[in-house]
Amino acid sequence: MRVHFLVPGPFDAISGGYIYDRRIVDGLRALGETVEVVELPGSHPSPDEAATDGARAALQGLPDDARIVIDGLGLPAFLPLAQELAARRAVALIHHPTALEHGFPDATRTVLKAQERALYAAMARIVCTSSLTARRLPEEFGTDPTRIGVVEPGTEEAPRAAGSGGPGCAILSVGTLVPRKGHDVLLRALARLTDLEWTLTIVGDERRDATHAHGLRALAEELAIQQRVTFAGEVDGAALEALYHRADLFALATKWEGYGMAAAEAMARGLPLAITAGGAIAEVVVPGAAIVSPVDDHTSLSKGMRRAIFDADLRAAMAEAAWAGGQALPRWPDRAEAFRAEIAKAHA
Repeated sequence: MRVHFLVPGPFDAISGGYIYDRRIVDGLRALGETVEVVELPGSHPSPDEAATDGARAALQGLPDDARIVIDGLGLPAFLPLAQELAARRAVALIHHPTALEHGFPDATRTVLKAQERALYAAMARIVCTSSLTARRLPEEFGTDPTRIGVVEPGTEEAPRAAGSGGPGCAILSVGTLVPRKGHDVLLRALARLTDLEWTLTIVGDERRDATHAHGLRALAEELAIQQRVTFAGEVDGAALEALYHRADLFALATKWEGYGMAAAEAMARGLPLAITAGGAIAEVVVPGAAIVSPVDDHTSLSKGMRRAIFDADLRAAMAEAAWAGGQALPRWPDRAEAFRAEIAKAHA
């Protein structure tokens, strides 16, 4: 099998979606498949001329026997090529439909939804990273459910988090600084808890939406909590592992997650969680491991986090549930085998 994986560049970007892509590529190669990654230029998901020209050039440059996989972030750029994608039995990898991304103007979302509806209809197979996303595609995009498969992300075996050792509660949040991740909600929730000892480290790319990232820093100052909040930027590898290891509580006030990879990684390390029920993330965490609040409700999130920050015994009990649930999560080698099976279905 010769797989060509088309994804907006740079492929080494740090986000849940790109981590998933890299792990699947590595896993397919480990299974003996030939995989070439093609980085797409231009602006995505609302394609500019460079994006559409790059998509056409990428497709024209592929051999006739290529098994084509296109990351959903770059899929709208292929709209003029929908018929060719259908003829070549292309596969779409959908982490999260771009039309459902929070923070886009309504007009942009409407255009993206029309584009994705047409493109999903052209794909021989669509691989979603959660069952929730797979259920939404037929409902909201009219996609044929028989052409949809689910390959959830995997996790690595990881050492159990040791915690900060105090004093106070070290809170870790991992997610790109875009409106959908709800970091503003988390900041507002914690601003109501200044009578407690806590610190917050936010890990995430600030370049995807520089204006929003700047606004988060300004919000922390406005709420007078800037001394307690660290914006760490992009962190990966050993440095990110160290942050997980020293954390006492993982928090993410997301508006929507196609899966919730950061929450799964926190569970794999036995961290208690405080999250909002945005998308599939609430299906990832196990009972007893997390405080779960409604989306965009910083008051509810604040009330839930108060006891978890104050009560170390409660955090310890939540950590036990998280550790047990984390050990049952799927592993990456299994995910690569499942993804290979989905590609094969496109050509069956």
